Amino acid sequence: PHEGATSTRLGLPAIPGVAESIGLARDLALVELTGVRAHFCRLSSMLALPLLQQARSRGLPVTADVAAHHLHLCDTDLATFDTLCRVDPPLRGAADRDALRTAIGERTIDAVCSDHHPLGRDAKRVPFPDATPGIAGLETLLPLVLEAVWQETVSLEHAIASLSANPARILGLPLGTLADGALADVCIMDPEYRWTPDAEMLVSQGHNSPFLGHMLRGRVTHTLLGGRIVYRLDANTRHWS
Repeated sequence: PHEGATSTRLGLPAIPGVAESIGLARDLALVELTGVRAHFCRLSSMLALPLLQQARSRGLPVTADVAAHHLHLCDTDLATFDTLCRVDPPLRGAADRDALRTAIGERTIDAVCSDHHPLGRDAKRVPFPDATPGIAGLETLLPLVLEAVWQETVSLEHAIASLSANPARILGLPLGTLADGALADVCIMDPEYRWTPDAEMLVSQGHNSPFLGHMLRGRVTHTLLGGRIVYRLDANTRHWS
């Protein structure tokens, strides 16, 4: 877990936020030296954000993303030794979580990822230090990002871009757009769809999500791949085409 009051109280070995910023500072120095383009995945600490902003102000070609669960959970969610909340990088303090939300709205962070890591039940049904880090996050990605919209931290347009156009731009792919002639890889969503995920309704075989049993708002209703519907959802069940 994150080094702080929670890890101290639980008696668990911890990783301080400065560990991330030290690694980022080193890598940014190499970017400046070589001119290589770099993308930084799953930032978790507010200490990393000023370094990223400074690098961009110097014209360095850098981008970054954050995992959706880092926008909602923090180290206090580990208070009951909940292994579903064991992730890598660890959940940090509430101030870090809030700073990451703000960074999405300010465009300091370009994209939000699911950090999807499905695991079998045995990987989490162990003492906290022995649990495999990871969350099955693909199916809860959209509502978690939309939550920042409902909280008026991020605009709807930018929230959708952080899941589509921005990742495509970072990867240099002609995707994430509805432009004429673009490949029809499209998700259709209902932003007002309220649902409470449980293990039975998830398509993923991994049920290691701390969001099971929590009311979420927003859901993908159809997925098109190359213009062909490969997934559709009705009010009661899930369907693959």
